[in-house]
Amino acid sequence: MCALSASLLYALASVLQHRAAIAQPAEHSLRLGLLTRLVRKPLWVIGIACDGLAYLLQFVALGHGSLVLVQPLLVCGLLFALPLGAWLAGTRMERGEWYAAFALVGGLSLFLVVAAPGNGHAEVSNQAWILLFLCCGGAAAALVVGARGRPNRQRAALLAGAAGMTYGITAALTKAAAHLFGSGGFPELLTSWEAYALLGFGLLGMLLAQSAFQAGPLDASLPVLTVVDPIVSIFIGALVLGEGIATGWGPTLLEAIGLAIVTVSVFVLSRAEAVQVAHEETAEV
Repeated sequence: MCALSASLLYALASVLQHRAAIAQPAEHSLRLGLLTRLVRKPLWVIGIACDGLAYLLQFVALGHGSLVLVQPLLVCGLLFALPLGAWLAGTRMERGEWYAAFALVGGLSLFLVVAAPGNGHAEVSNQAWILLFLCCGGAAAALVVGARGRPNRQRAALLAGAAGMTYGITAALTKAAAHLFGSGGFPELLTSWEAYALLGFGLLGMLLAQSAFQAGPLDASLPVLTVVDPIVSIFIGALVLGEGIATGWGPTLLEAIGLAIVTVSVFVLSRAEAVQVAHEETAEV
């Protein structure tokens, strides 16, 4: 329930933040100045407040559940974002978009039922953390470098991919922080390096996400961000946190089919008229 509530708030935050970020000048992309400009926008501040509340719910969810279970459930946020976007744009969702929404739920359910992820463990060796930071951080850096000089849609998609990579690391650090808080409260949490790494990666992820929103239309960035975050989290949960998922030809094939259905559904939904109209309206501001 906490994960689904978080997905609703994250969806609301994405819509509000995009409406504020898309109006910002391109030269502020990937600079802290972008955040200082956005903090003056009431819609963006409300979006950040929604992000904060959503994160608290995600923190609770990861304290009780696995990364492989919680992060994919956040994909459901798109189901809330589209009706909200339709309402803001004065349009309504078409029948095909509702079919895609049902397909998303079906694909997600198929993956979670077949995978049956375990809780795993929150304790990770420093060597494993370093390897994780190098792999995911390196991939995110490559996407940021690749985004330079690209057309708006490609730049938005690449930066969203980098943000998704970063949020995957943030989710793993959140689970570790939730475990530390549960075992020793604030004193243990505040004396751990994980808390400060979480803060750093959280700010980096926010900057990358806002730069993706600022770079181009929402349908270029939102689906990539929505898909990359949970997929990266699934791999981290299974390979680093020991959250065992079902393996073998049959289960792996069904899990792959489930994730493929989710991915296609996300991209179909992201091209809904509500998203297109919302972008056109904000681009004219």
